Amino acid sequence: MHAPDAQQSDDDRHNEKMKKKQAAHDKIMVSKTREQGLLIVHTGKGKGKTTAALGMVVRAIGHGRKVGVVQFVKGAMTTGEKVVFDAFPANIEFKPMGEGFTWDTQDRARDIAVAREAWEEVKRMIADPSYHMVLADELNIVLRYDYLPLDEVLAVLTAKPEMKHVIVTGRNAPEALIEAADLVTEMTLVKHPFRSGVKAQAGIEF
Repeated sequence: MHAPDAQQSDDDRHNEKMKKKQAAHDKIMVSKTREQGLLIVHTGKGKGKTTAALGMVVRAIGHGRKVGVVQFVKGAMTTGEKVVFDAFPANIEFKPMGEGFTWDTQDRARDIAVAREAWEEVKRMIADPSYHMVLADELNIVLRYDYLPLDEVLAVLTAKPEMKHVIVTGRNAPEALIEAADLVTEMTLVKHPFRSGVKAQAGIEF
């Protein structure tokens, strides 16, 4: 147990350390004055890519902004987020346009056609000035399987309106997309209950 004087000394050292951190932080923040629309990529093998992106969607809705969400692979099941977003029709257009993973559909031609349809919706939302943010959920998966031409996708994303945020999720993001992005987060798998026999659960995975 610290003596009163020793405790006071610890508090003083902590306060002095925090003052220095605050001064350093303030010095950095002074130079951060510009706003711009960001190209954001969530990738990696860990869980949470879509979840993190939907958190940004919720934030944007909370600020009264309009958001467009297009899901490329998902759509074969009802999710909790769709039920929530349906309560905010003026702020979000939520379009699950997938038909399941490619091993579920087992129809490459159909998968390509569905991916193209979803991509056209993403392009429409990016071009529409009423949308503040657009989420292309699991776009990386369809790029990995060559369902859409990478060059075309990159051309659209890099030519987006200056103040529009676009989020792309999914494993195995192409290196060219990572290079073009302003913000990239890689979710790392450390431990997952699926490996212990736990199935996907409502409120956690969907």
